[in-house]
Amino acid sequence: MPELDEVLITKLILDAFKEDFSKSLDLDVAIVGAGPSGVTAAYYLARSGVNVAIFERNLYVGGGMWSGGILFPRIVVQEAAKQVAEEMGVSLRKAAEDYYVADSVESVVKCTMAALSAGAKIWIGFSVEDVVIRPYNDGYRVCGLVINWSAVELAELHVDPVTVRSRVVIDASGHEASIARKLVDKLPRAVLPTDTGGVVGELPMWAEAGERAVVENTREVYPGLIVTGMAANAVFGSPRMGPIFGGMFLSGKKAAEEAMRLLKKYK
Repeated sequence: MPELDEVLITKLILDAFKEDFSKSLDLDVAIVGAGPSGVTAAYYLARSGVNVAIFERNLYVGGGMWSGGILFPRIVVQEAAKQVAEEMGVSLRKAAEDYYVADSVESVVKCTMAALSAGAKIWIGFSVEDVVIRPYNDGYRVCGLVINWSAVELAELHVDPVTVRSRVVIDASGHEASIARKLVDKLPRAVLPTDTGGVVGELPMWAEAGERAVVENTREVYPGLIVTGMAANAVFGSPRMGPIFGGMFLSGKKAAEEAMRLLKKYK
């Protein structure tokens, strides 16, 4: 076995990162959050030939799906979402009428692999500090992200970020709806299509209503910005639903469809 060269190993990492990351600086669609809805959206977009990347602040993907329910690594998927889950390779076991059970670890791995194999890029350890805007009609349009290392954010260091350009941004940041919140907090003229004009915040658990709402709420809420998954329910003030994930898959697919429509609009 040849002697290992530590400097060469470092150089290979740096060169490969530079080459690959440069391809994610000018995107068709940028997704914030690698939970189930974000990864599903990336899968369908990449499968359609869209240049898409996910920026995930943690050093892992999958959001809350890893832990299943109460740290029991199993999730539930309803009949309506069965096809979407199976398209990404998730193994489902029928457990009751209209209900299927899946291994949460397998689900995360299979969905992530499906998105990557389709051509999506996933960048972990990146936090989104802000969005990029440009004039549009009488207001503005979201057309990119301002990103920094999550370690910089955690250490509370003053380090200037860098930017990513994208024609469409999808907020898949989960319960926080962090991108929608940043937009309305920093841009007073930004008005979302909600009762308050801003992020309402999610309601207590009601699985049936929450699963229905998460798909209905998945839409463009500001020019260039789509919300999906729990970010959509947080924006519109709909209930949470716990460890049933069919709505997340369906919401991600709808977000991809909405993004495809908007790509024709924002050229």
